[in-house]
Amino acid sequence: MNINIIEYFEKTAGNIPGKIAIIDGDREISFSELHKNARNFAIELSELNLFNKPIAVFLPKSAECIISDIAITYSGNIYMNLDVKTPLARINSILEQIKPAALITNEKYSEDIISIKGDIPLLIFEKTDFSQPIDKNVLKNIQSKIIDTDPLCIINTSGSTGTPKGVVLNHKSYIDYTEWAINTFGFTGEEILGVLSPTVFDHYNYEICLMMSKGVTLVLLDNQMASFPVKLLEILKKHNVTYIFWVPSIMVNIANMDLLSKFPLPLIKMVWFAGEVFPTKQFNYWKANMPEATFVNLYGPVEASVDCTYYIVDRKLRDDEPIPIGFPCRNTDILILNSDNQIVSENEEGELCIRGTSLAMGYYNNPEKTAAAFVQNPLNKSYPETIYRTGDIVVKNDRGEMVFRGRKDSLIKHMGYRVELGEIEHVIVNTLKLVDAGCVVYNRDKKEITLFYECKKELSVAEMKKSIGTVFPKYMVPTVFHKMEELPRNTNGKLDRITLYNLANNG
Repeated sequence: MNINIIEYFEKTAGNIPGKIAIIDGDREISFSELHKNARNFAIELSELNLFNKPIAVFLPKSAECIISDIAITYSGNIYMNLDVKTPLARINSILEQIKPAALITNEKYSEDIISIKGDIPLLIFEKTDFSQPIDKNVLKNIQSKIIDTDPLCIINTSGSTGTPKGVVLNHKSYIDYTEWAINTFGFTGEEILGVLSPTVFDHYNYEICLMMSKGVTLVLLDNQMASFPVKLLEILKKHNVTYIFWVPSIMVNIANMDLLSKFPLPLIKMVWFAGEVFPTKQFNYWKANMPEATFVNLYGPVEASVDCTYYIVDRKLRDDEPIPIGFPCRNTDILILNSDNQIVSENEEGELCIRGTSLAMGYYNNPEKTAAAFVQNPLNKSYPETIYRTGDIVVKNDRGEMVFRGRKDSLIKHMGYRVELGEIEHVIVNTLKLVDAGCVVYNRDKKEITLFYECKKELSVAEMKKSIGTVFPKYMVPTVFHKMEELPRNTNGKLDRITLYNLANNG
């Protein structure tokens, strides 16, 4: 049994050295070239004498980013990708929280990162000598030390206090999920996967693992292409893509524009979607236009590695019928608990809680948040057993399929990103001090982040958006602003969030 992802990659690269591993624009990188360059870079990283330490990667989605991630893994360390489009203030918050042992970037982005990196050692990708001889004993010695519960990567997600949380995920959880996917869906390695996910998504990490373990080819798609769906479909056709794993937002746009009738994709045989609710009407459009493809709805927080439940959509659904999130993935157990921490009764809603190998190790440098989210299984009083409380409310339908009903708190999925509404609110009110009081809520149907606020100053919406955009990426900037003389409050003086939520969703 393989115990780390590098063991898979060694076999894959050795068996199919000439096969294309990555298509990045006009470039094609073979498994042999990817293997050689990653190992070369790993030798340079090994000179830092680090083990099980986070190394940040500040690169755009590219072959260079993948090489860096694999090299960090070879060096026995933890890769943490940073989005180059994210405001530097947020990047700085991540660096201060995680305190990576080193940071990799390129010459283009080095000036930006130097301004905030502090004393973190910096490695410039272009300065790596990829022709240097590889000391196989160095890498072999490192690999012998990596065990399956060692961290593989850190994914930063939104935090309620304004500081992102770094979710620590290990080799074992990604191996478990990847092998489940291969065995359940019969992946052969001949798949050509259109990678639209940003490098900071858990989907991306799974796609890298699938390439390393099974030998699928990755076609890197610029995230900006989501705004140009015609161009996106043309590239899928050009490279004969057979498998996509996307967030529904772009798929909804494609359906609304009726693009699949103009740009049919007969070679795509596998369509996965996750990260937010896919409106069934638009899903039915995809299903009708791609009748030969297998469609799979996946659900799961990043704390469960990638996803923890799945539903193969093999029956007709009404346009007003929600797509089930289905059933647990192999080696994962789902507990649906009521407010008394007991398993719900039939047709009763409850909080979805997860136990199993897929669970993250916790939040890096954040024991308090870890202890609050990763808790003892309340059904087990006999020995330590951790579960993760998602805060998502689900119910089982008459077929025994789990159906998502909504959030227990203010954590949402928006444009595929997990966003803590409390973080947006905290920064607008307390950090930027743009308003005197504010409440951020979400309209799920329209997919709008809405800010209700009180403010004595005269600020235009454009000015507010510009200021918020210096701290948050675009997907976290509110799209709807409502100024009020006085925000509604409960009898205890707290903001009446339910009333504001109803205003945002019902007008």
